[in-house]
Amino acid sequence: MSLIRVKTKFQVTLPVRLRERARLHVGDLLEAKIERGRITLTPKSVVDRGIDEGLADIKAGRFIGPFSSAKPALRALRAKAKA
Repeated sequence: MSLIRVKTKFQVTLPVRLRERARLHVGDLLEAKIERGRITLTPKSVVDRGIDEGLADIKAGRFIGPFSSAKPALRALRAKAKA
């Protein structure tokens, strides 16, 4: 069992042993929940992170399309690859 101190901005640092056992890396996402008065942190999958990144790209206007079919989509991708 590890004790973790809550810092002034309510930040916590997970001990190395916990991070290694959970296979956490910089940039990983954790879901925080309170269940029966206990806080649980659950690592989220890469797919969730990819969805977040994709939504950020859409909000920032970093996308092409929409397309009515695959043919114009492929044409646009090929043109972008040449540029």
